[in-house]
Amino acid sequence: MKRPARSHRPWLADLGILWISVALVVLMYGLFVEPRRLVERDYVLDLPRWPAACEGLRLDHVSDIHTGSPNNGIANLDRMVARLAASDADAVVMTGDYVILSVLGGSYIPASATAPHLRALTRRKPVFAVLGNHDWWKSGIAIRRALESAGVVVLEDESRRVTLRGCPLWIVGVGDLWTAPHNVRKAFAGIDDAAPAIVLTHNPAIFPRIPARASLVLAGHTHGGQISLPWVGQPAMWGKPGNRYVVGPYVENGRHLFVSPGIGTSILPLRLGVPPEISRLTLRSAGKAR
Repeated sequence: MKRPARSHRPWLADLGILWISVALVVLMYGLFVEPRRLVERDYVLDLPRWPAACEGLRLDHVSDIHTGSPNNGIANLDRMVARLAASDADAVVMTGDYVILSVLGGSYIPASATAPHLRALTRRKPVFAVLGNHDWWKSGIAIRRALESAGVVVLEDESRRVTLRGCPLWIVGVGDLWTAPHNVRKAFAGIDDAAPAIVLTHNPAIFPRIPARASLVLAGHTHGGQISLPWVGQPAMWGKPGNRYVVGPYVENGRHLFVSPGIGTSILPLRLGVPPEISRLTLRSAGKAR
């Protein structure tokens, strides 16, 4: 007598339940845990023609603060400011998107409400900034005024010569690629000596247009893809021309770019594999023997 064939359905059902459970756990982590994190990550950038007077200069870089996105309200802004103020960096650079246009579950908080919270930072060290696409979509002029009222130096297609810890250099702000004039020639027009130039801009896709005169370009905008999966990468960046600069350092033809993973979220209130980050940059000469 033939024994009836064993059904595989219970095993398959258990496997399906397991995968659904894992997916729900990952989703809950991405919605409620990772967006609330704030990591500080150190990077050492070896730059060509970096002068001895600037060796070891430290910058804290933040971008896409997006105050008002879920799990990222005023309290989180204060936490970030406290970390930046306590850091040993010589200056702080911010590369745009201080407000949100729209994000699921978010609440718009104007720059007039958030900028005063930056005074605890600007009293401690210089802070330089450019505006991002969300800022211009809301009210770029008003956001610039709010930041400046808190002591932030905002540079849009303009440059400022500064001295940080004995290091003379130019901070150059280039407007956002999507929403501002981004007049690179105008931004560099005021540079009249050989001091190194650090460029701040929002969208890293403009990097190929920045002249080699720049020692380093700092940008944001991408949020590091907001979701970064092993063996998969950043799905949000697939199929988008010009989005090859996603997160971290890049070197092309001897020119250097660093893209911040950002702090807040946009569109979806989700972060996976890309926690909110204060990027702590140490700048040194590429030619110096170690």
